[in-house]
Amino acid sequence: MDVRVGDLLQMKKPHPCGGNTFLVGRVGMDFRIKCQTCGHEVMVPRAKVEKNIRKIIRDGAEVEKAPKKAPPSREQERQK
Repeated sequence: MDVRVGDLLQMKKPHPCGGNTFLVGRVGMDFRIKCQTCGHEVMVPRAKVEKNIRKIIRDGAEVEKAPKKAPPSREQERQK
């Protein structure tokens, strides 16, 4: 998934303060995200963030989330 520093993420689950929009401050194995409602910053594992993203907003426009790659079929594995 193409998430960059400075992107806004709209998440499926809200932060305890009620906000569900977060600013990305760091990208790697963990994400540092900042709640846009209360300003609280948290470090969250990449897998958990990517699972809970509803929308990615970059430069005021919604960015399409990359589709998950399907595992190779048995037929594709036999061809190797």
